[in-house]
Amino acid sequence: MIIQNPLPIVPQDAIVLSEKLTLIADQEWVVFYHSAEPIFSYRVGDKVGMRTAQGMLTDLGLVRPKALAEAMGVNPSTIHRNREKYRVGGIEALNDPERVRSPYKLTPELQARGQNLLDEGKPHRAVARTLGVSPGTIDNAVKKGLLKEREERGSRRSKKELVGPQKRSDEAAASSAGIAVARSEERAMASVGELDEAKPVFEPAEAVQNAGVLLCLPALLEQGLIDVSKDVYGKLRKGFFGLQSVFLVLVFCALLRIKTVEQLSKHAPGELGRLLGLDRAPEVKTLRRKLCELGLLRRARDFAEILAKRWAKGKPESLGFLYVDGHVRAYNGRKHSLPKTFVPRRRLCMPATTDTWVNDADAQPLFFVTAAANESLLTIMGGEVLPEVRRLVGEGRRVTFIFDREGWSPATFKRWEEADFDVLTYRKGAYEAWPEECFLEVEVEVGGKKMKYRLGQRSIMLIKEKRNRKGEIKREAFWMREIRRLCESGHQTSVVTTRQDLGVIELSLRMFSRWSQENFFLYMRREYDLDHNPTYSVEPADPDRPVPNPVIKQKKTALTKLRKDLANAEKEYAEEAIANPEKYRPAMRRAAKSKGKLESRIRSLKERCEALKAEINALPKKVPLRQIKDEKLIVKLEEERKVLTDCIKMIAYRAETSLFNLLGQFYERHDDEGRSFLKSVFRSPADLIPNKDAGILTVRFHSMATPRANLALRVLCDVCTEKNILYPGTRLRLVYEGPKVASSIVRGQEA
Repeated sequence: MIIQNPLPIVPQDAIVLSEKLTLIADQEWVVFYHSAEPIFSYRVGDKVGMRTAQGMLTDLGLVRPKALAEAMGVNPSTIHRNREKYRVGGIEALNDPERVRSPYKLTPELQARGQNLLDEGKPHRAVARTLGVSPGTIDNAVKKGLLKEREERGSRRSKKELVGPQKRSDEAAASSAGIAVARSEERAMASVGELDEAKPVFEPAEAVQNAGVLLCLPALLEQGLIDVSKDVYGKLRKGFFGLQSVFLVLVFCALLRIKTVEQLSKHAPGELGRLLGLDRAPEVKTLRRKLCELGLLRRARDFAEILAKRWAKGKPESLGFLYVDGHVRAYNGRKHSLPKTFVPRRRLCMPATTDTWVNDADAQPLFFVTAAANESLLTIMGGEVLPEVRRLVGEGRRVTFIFDREGWSPATFKRWEEADFDVLTYRKGAYEAWPEECFLEVEVEVGGKKMKYRLGQRSIMLIKEKRNRKGEIKREAFWMREIRRLCESGHQTSVVTTRQDLGVIELSLRMFSRWSQENFFLYMRREYDLDHNPTYSVEPADPDRPVPNPVIKQKKTALTKLRKDLANAEKEYAEEAIANPEKYRPAMRRAAKSKGKLESRIRSLKERCEALKAEINALPKKVPLRQIKDEKLIVKLEEERKVLTDCIKMIAYRAETSLFNLLGQFYERHDDEGRSFLKSVFRSPADLIPNKDAGILTVRFHSMATPRANLALRVLCDVCTEKNILYPGTRLRLVYEGPKVASSIVRGQEA
């Protein structure tokens, strides 16, 4: 018979451990109750009493180890260990003396060396690699206080000297020479031609707007922004803003999504100037004048060519497969008459300029070619793309071009194969479906996801028929390899190639990855405003360029009208014959008279049609443009400034991508979130702390919205600091400090 329930009354602040045991704790005591009676207690901080409770209560079966571990805030393995000690040796076995563990990895000597490295501004990863320990060891040492961050020991004075945003704003507005103008002496020297270029000088500043864009500076310098620009352009005319400051402000504007020079007026010039090491950024009219000066030098194509050589030399393995596609830039002005072409985005034909872009195997832009008059993809590739690629890769190396159906031409593919160029493209035209047994199901990984494709392949002979001048038909046969994918809908996508050495899976993935170039165009239009023309100035075009003969068009229009009149006359003649049967003799006489007139008219129209056809055949198909248009009106949009600004956008995109590739471990939806995260980093504020004695320029970031973002930013800062990049024009080494990262992340936060 049960005399009393195990726990008849449970206090409000009690923790129920089981049906037999509860726990009540306050600031001084921890008491365990069984059947409403206390059975064991110990003072807070009494470790022997805590171990005794863990071992004894679980050994008696009053509580499960897991429940007790959750209530006491310890690991379940600790409960099991103390229970075994209690069973073997009783309470005495739990009375262990306190063990003080000394750091066995970070010896005093290593601690001293590590502290010196931290004082120099080295990131944790670099310090760990130098000392031969893991980065986690350095992080734990900092948390325990064995090591201290540089700013905690020696930069209190720098913190006090940091100028806040409000004070900078007041000083910029109070400048009598203009907003944020402070270096008046150098500007006076520049006005009289005694200053080549203002040198960057950094002052301590707190929370500088858009200072996060400096994180991309090591990648920009690796892409050749400053080195190549100086090699090509040398220097600009003497003035306060020189070549370096102009190129830096242009690339910073691109990364900050300031898409036009005119939009620069909507941003604080003093804040952007601090990123350049100057008192302010150039005005819109100044920057436009500098761009005009660069355009007059006519070296933009040289700049693009040297950049392409640098990128090709830095990563030659990415040149085995090249994506080629055209991009149409529509012209919306009415002042000038430009060649027309079809604009796919608008689904109409309008004045435009076509650029043919070449991207490497990683979908990174390599170079682009501007068509003179919107020539076809095959014409541009054969005339300019192939020779440029051969100069980049050298002789004797085969390159595979990947493009869409616009470049379909088996006869051209045959010539390219003989010149060591392979092709991979979609098949154009109608083709018979293969039986389903020709396809095999394969599993591939695309973008970190496993997908199943049904693929088949075979060799095909493509026959091209040509008619020569004598009217004879000549056939050209060319063997290619065809790969097809069977979709779930039953549609078969055909891919043809001249490559015979690669597997069907790799070739299929290469072809289907052509969308990476389409995504590149979409991203560049949306984020970098690729279609923007920095100027609507024009320059003379080639007046001897052959164009379709307009006289032929006029005569063909007249021929079409004559044929229509002829068809109407023949129709009328037939209706007259049907409406007048032979039994009506008077009507037949009238019909004969009417038919005679129609026959004469029909005969005349046929003669005129034949004569007009002979005239059309005798006319030349194309004539020089100067014959049909005044040479003063034969113009094209200026290329120099457009090529230069597009090259800067290419540098910005490649630099952004180099940081983007480091974020895969932090963002599961890498493609969707990685670049958005980088945009937020570039626009985030940061502290600029120069230390001339140590030769360091510290860029200290503020905390972002989530622990995951802070962790990703800190890793980027460590990687960029390890580059040991000097800010251009100074002897200050860039050191990036990311925000503090919490040692533990609360459940519910992104991690």
